Amino acid sequence: MATTATDEQPKMTDRQQEVYEFIQEKITERGYGPTVREIGLRFDIKSPNGVMCHLQALVKKGLIRREPNMSRAISVIGARANERGIPLLGRIAAGQPVQMYEQSERIDFGDIFTNKSYFALEVRGQSMIEDHIQDGDFVVIKKQPTARDGQIVVAAIDGGEATLKRLFREKGGKFRLVPANSSMKAIVSKNVEVLGVLVGVVRKFATVN
Repeated sequence: MATTATDEQPKMTDRQQEVYEFIQEKITERGYGPTVREIGLRFDIKSPNGVMCHLQALVKKGLIRREPNMSRAISVIGARANERGIPLLGRIAAGQPVQMYEQSERIDFGDIFTNKSYFALEVRGQSMIEDHIQDGDFVVIKKQPTARDGQIVVAAIDGGEATLKRLFREKGGKFRLVPANSSMKAIVSKNVEVLGVLVGVVRKFATVN
C-alpha cells in the first residue's frame, strides 16, 4: 500500500519512503549518503538496477539530488536550510580509522565558515600533530570527491571507515594516507574515497579563572 501524500511531500510507495528515510538517516549519521550497495544490503535488493529504480523515482519526485559518477553524492532536497553554523558530524580519527557519525548538532564559528558545503569534525588522536592539528581540535572540511596530492583530507577506507590524513597517489591505482606524526605509519589502499578536504582548524582554549 502506498504512503499518503502530504501538501509538502510527493506521494511515495512504501519502499520509496523507506529508502528516502534511510538516505536521510545516513546523511544525518555521518554526513554523506549511502552507496547503491548499502541500500541494496539494507533492503535485501539483489540487483543494483532495483536500487537505481527507487533512486530515480525519488529524483523525479524532487526529493533527492544525485551527482553523476559520485557514489555517495546523494543529498536531500529541502533539508534544513536556515540554521546557523555548519553540521558537526561527530569525531574523526587522527590515528586509526573509525566510522564517522552524526551527533545531531551544529557548531557556529561565526562568519568564518558558513559555506553550505562545509562540515566540522572533532579530532581524536595525535596522528596529525606535526601539522598542528591536535586532539580536541575541530577541523572544518569542504565536501568534495577529489583532492590534490599532499592535501589533508577526510577519506573513507574500504567503503566505511574514515580518517584524517594527507593524500598521495601511488602506482597501481593505490593511495597513500600519510599521518603528520613521524612515529606512525601511512595507510596504503586501493579502496579510498575522498569525502572532503581540510579548509580550517579551530582550537578551544581553556579559560583560567
